[in-house]
Amino acid sequence: MLRSIITVALVGSSAPWGAALAQDGRVSTMSGSDWTFTAAPYVWGTGLDGDIGLFGFPAQDVDISFGDVLDNLDMAFMGVFAARNGPYSFGVDLVYSKLGTNIGTPNGIAASDIDVEATTFWGTFYGGYQIVDEPTTSVDVIGGIRVWSVENDFRFNGGALAGTSASDGDDWIDPVIGLQFRKDLSENFFVSGWGMVGGFGVSSDLVWDALGVVGYEVSDVTSIIVGYRASGVDYSSGGFSYDTVQQGPIVGAAFRF
Repeated sequence: MLRSIITVALVGSSAPWGAALAQDGRVSTMSGSDWTFTAAPYVWGTGLDGDIGLFGFPAQDVDISFGDVLDNLDMAFMGVFAARNGPYSFGVDLVYSKLGTNIGTPNGIAASDIDVEATTFWGTFYGGYQIVDEPTTSVDVIGGIRVWSVENDFRFNGGALAGTSASDGDDWIDPVIGLQFRKDLSENFFVSGWGMVGGFGVSSDLVWDALGVVGYEVSDVTSIIVGYRASGVDYSSGGFSYDTVQQGPIVGAAFRF
């Protein structure tokens, strides 16, 4: 029963950190003195694998597929917004998801069923400085913070707990540092990605993130991107713990202006 609650309640806590999706056009344009701006919506086809604990109970093993996420999804948004001026860059990666479902109980004594609503928001706010500026290659060192907010609400129907509710979750902030790169392969094709690590015991013990994509410049202002991403976090506080790894394909589009 507890495992079912945890599985559904936190299935929406996965989301990508998408700075590389919002890199500007061809590398040769990155050294200019004018501001350029990028908006990049994306989808990450990931589930959730790891150990999660709620209400002080021992952490439960959770293995959630991307299909499970889609089955319970009420609302979601993922997008990167970035700005660059010469070697300097700034950006934010926002992720919001809201999932809801109803869970039946084994014997119906405490409750006949439970309505579960899980809301997850996190945003990565970062700045970068370009340390490699070659005609076809760019590398930035990046640093910032990742802000997390996870809220799980439960309402009990029927049985001894009818009409009662409970919630569990947490808010926390992790520092992050890393590198992002872009390499032009031809007039239209490029590869891009990042590696990131953080947490350092400030909130999470560890946060890590790795991405590699292949992109195609449809025009001077539009790109499409496909690739693969893996990310992990190890956080615990009080009776709430969240030690997970997420991985899967990523698809996005970038619009520059």
